Amino acid sequence: MPRSPGSGSAANWAGKLEQSAPEPQLRGFFPVAGPRGGRKQVSGSQGFWSFSIEIVIPQILFAMKWTLLLLATSATLGTLVGLAAALMRIARTGPLRWLAGTYVTIWRGTPLLLQVLFIYNGLPMIYEKFNVIDSFTAATLALGLNAGAYIAEIIRAAVQSIDRGQMEAARSLGLSHGQALRTVILPQTFRRLIPPMVNELAALSKDTSLAMVASLQEVMRTGAHLASKYFRPVEAYLWVALAYLSITLALTALANHYEQRLEAKE
Repeated sequence: MPRSPGSGSAANWAGKLEQSAPEPQLRGFFPVAGPRGGRKQVSGSQGFWSFSIEIVIPQILFAMKWTLLLLATSATLGTLVGLAAALMRIARTGPLRWLAGTYVTIWRGTPLLLQVLFIYNGLPMIYEKFNVIDSFTAATLALGLNAGAYIAEIIRAAVQSIDRGQMEAARSLGLSHGQALRTVILPQTFRRLIPPMVNELAALSKDTSLAMVASLQEVMRTGAHLASKYFRPVEAYLWVALAYLSITLALTALANHYEQRLEAKE
């Protein structure tokens, strides 16, 4: 009697389909070119250097452009906002001092992670037109406004560290308060700003890692993706750490070089 199709034949057909199915391609976030332009298979037994050179480093370098761009835009925004807030903090007008003080208190007193999440997820819920804010813009606003609050205090402290006699001498020459501040006081504070500003930029470069919660594919998010996808956290997080360390060392070297040039001119 012919055998009717049953569980055994179904299992055979399933086995044939499984054997004929194509092998899964590279599971990384970004494709890695193979020998003939295809995607290269990744073996779990790859060594540290092989896996790092073929998979981790190219993707970390690709993500570095977003981290550096985010650092540049947020640092620029933070410097402009911080300078404006610092001048308002030392202004003679009470409402301006109160407004700047409120801004500094709120942005320094709340977690940066909360600020990123609020701008990226909260603002679109408050006002529909904020739906156009993408992950990069949200991260730039949060990091820039947060850095601006700290930079405002750095600039304010540097300005107030200048002897009051400098302002009085400038005023006695007929300069207004704003002119004296712009032409006499601020130029003298510039050199004093270099060390704390470098520290703030170094901290900001590491704070860019929080942009991962806004779905920005920067260095930290890329490293976390690689670690979870390939179960190789040592290589992934080690190269992420080296990427952030290289940014910090580069900023420090540039600041030291500029400081030496200022000393040579004196």
